[in-house]
Amino acid sequence: MKFATRAATVLTAVVSLSACATIFNGQTQPVSFQSVPEGAAITVTNRAGEKVHSGMTPVSLTLKRGAGYFKSETYTVSYSKDGFAPQEITVTGTMSGWYIGNILFGGFIGMLAVDPVTGAMYYFPDAVNAQLQASAPKTSGAQTLQLQLVSTASLTPAQLQQAQPLPAVR
Repeated sequence: MKFATRAATVLTAVVSLSACATIFNGQTQPVSFQSVPEGAAITVTNRAGEKVHSGMTPVSLTLKRGAGYFKSETYTVSYSKDGFAPQEITVTGTMSGWYIGNILFGGFIGMLAVDPVTGAMYYFPDAVNAQLQASAPKTSGAQTLQLQLVSTASLTPAQLQQAQPLPAVR
């Protein structure tokens, strides 16, 4: 009987002191970043404005879930590629179902301390995808002039009639 009582006491202590989200989710999460077309430059910054990563798509990063007590980390992801309009996506953590497990299993320390401090109570999407839109060619508004040099031997009689001699340079 003493063994059963001790086992029940230990089990109750473990469950009540547990932090479900921390146990099942952890403090970090892998997230893949992709773009169409591939090969876009990507910069990921956190809510404090610190650059977390700079590289090319596709890439998989391990992101920190929390930014402080009861604060989900938020990331700003900037995509850019020549010939395409730049795009910015905000990635924000949402509450994990495992955090609710603290209520169901009586893990009040996990609910009020461990999971909120570690950020494990939040999760991100597994993948963040950007569909880059082709940008219009940039024009300055100034007229572009072209000069083409050809031999008069290669011109037709009609082209020779339209040809204008260049002024002599002294």
